[in-house]
Amino acid sequence: MYFKSTFFEGYQLQDKRVTLGRTITETDFVVHAGHTGDFFPHHMDAEWCATQPFKQRIAHGTMIFSIGIGLTASEINPEAMSKGYDKLRFVKPVFIGDTIHSEITISEKGESKRPEYGTVTEHVEIINQHGEVVLVCDHLLVVKKVH
Repeated sequence: MYFKSTFFEGYQLQDKRVTLGRTITETDFVVHAGHTGDFFPHHMDAEWCATQPFKQRIAHGTMIFSIGIGLTASEINPEAMSKGYDKLRFVKPVFIGDTIHSEITISEKGESKRPEYGTVTEHVEIINQHGEVVLVCDHLLVVKKVH
């Protein structure tokens, strides 16, 4: 992790970066359930899940979001602040043993309410080891302009 200043003008539409991968473990399921209180059987009960369509435990969508976004945090930009996330969708299930990575594409740039800032949208896709998109969202940033 390191600091790298990138001002609004430095963001280019369609620029893309790809993260390293991360394998999802049973420990991830247990820790996330403990953090959130979400002990639903879809995530925690292997026997019950064996009777369901996917036949195995499904990762918490919020966990995949957290891990996938965490993978993008290799670079700290002191010129930008996160405004949040839009259009979050859980596209496909993730299972114990799956490996995910994130692909981030600059999809929009615009003006901000304050003239010394601009807005940047990063389109985030979290992808499994089969090349399938499992989660998608837009990360909204407010970024300083060069003056």
